[in-house]
Amino acid sequence: MTTPVTVHVYDMYWTNEWTSNLGIGVYHTGVELHNKEYAYGGHQFPFSGIFEITPKDTEELGPNFKFKESIQLGCTDMTAPEVDSIVQQLGHQYRGDQYHLLKKNCNHFTTAFVDILTGKQLPKWVNRLASIGDTLPFVERALPKEWLTPVVLQETLPQSGHGT
Repeated sequence: MTTPVTVHVYDMYWTNEWTSNLGIGVYHTGVELHNKEYAYGGHQFPFSGIFEITPKDTEELGPNFKFKESIQLGCTDMTAPEVDSIVQQLGHQYRGDQYHLLKKNCNHFTTAFVDILTGKQLPKWVNRLASIGDTLPFVERALPKEWLTPVVLQETLPQSGHGT
């Protein structure tokens, strides 16, 4: 029996109202299968940042998230226990304390997870900001620091000019 693999895309910031028309936005993604949505986010601890929510539940995600669209990227024949095992393994690679908006974000997790499940890729527009930021370093410097890592991580990051 095959199970559909659906990616849910959410607008993260009100700026997407203008920037998405230019092909650049700040998006959050999660992968739905077996009636669960799996996503990745940051926290200050050195363990998995992957979490489960009720599919498309923006209240569970927080007030800055607005559902944008769903994209079906194929099907998988993996069972729910097999999926849970993959999520556990990916949790070692996607730790909460390693989250970064441009270098390791929810869309990077979604890409890796969907590739394992279906062999397909996330549409490029979903993570275009990170791709541009990786190519053009000034983009990272231009973004507010609180966008790059979760606010809870700000205390653990070295501050420039403080001898660290």
